Formats: sequence, C-alpha cells, structure tokens
Amino acid sequence: MTTATQTLKDEEELGLVFSALGNPTRRSIVSRLSVGPATVSTLAKPFAMTLPAVSKHIALLEHAGLIHLEKRGRSRLCTLRAEAIIEAEAWLESCRVYWTDTLDSLAQHLEDPDDNPQEAGS
Repeated sequence: MTTATQTLKDEEELGLVFSALGNPTRRSIVSRLSVGPATVSTLAKPFAMTLPAVSKHIALLEHAGLIHLEKRGRSRLCTLRAEAIIEAEAWLESCRVYWTDTLDSLAQHLEDPDDNPQEAGS
C-alpha cells in the first residue's frame, strides 16, 4: 500500500473514531468499558432505550475500531480496543503541540513586538 493510500485510510479510520465518540451514549459505553469488558445487556442497563438501539451504538463503536465484540454462548462480550484511542490521542497531541507553539509565539510577540524576526528584515 502506498503512503498516500495509507494516509487516506488512516484519516478515514480517525474520522470514524471521532464520529463514534461524538455521541454521548457511545462515550458512556466507552467509559464503562474502560473499567473492563461487559456484555451488551450490561451496557444497555443504564440507558432508557431498547436493546436493539444500544446494539446499534455498539456496532458503530466496533466499526470504528473502538471495541471488540465476541460472542460467548448466548451473550456478546464487549472489550475496549486501546489502539483506536491511542491513535486519536496521538492526533490530538499533535494539535496540542501546534497550538501551544503558536500561542507561545503570539505571547512572545505581544510581550516584545520589537523582537519580531519577520519585521527585522522589513
């Protein structure tokens, strides 16, 4: 796979992760799974919605790579997958670094505008 193709695939996967986490019900499910695996019926208990509705949320989380769903007898066990969270966190960290550097530069310029290297050559 070419680098451009892999980058596009990574961006699409990251988009799925953030889209999935954009819903409060799905964030709540992910939070619950952060303490350990749980069955779909256990995950559904706190919500005022049907089991099929919760199952749709879980299917979306699985499609985004955030959870793994395993059938055990008559139950379906959900487990959090750290890889997708780690990738999203890495992307957010790169944004944080950019904005921290940008805001630090702005603060430095505001503190001492005569020390601006872009204006020195003008």
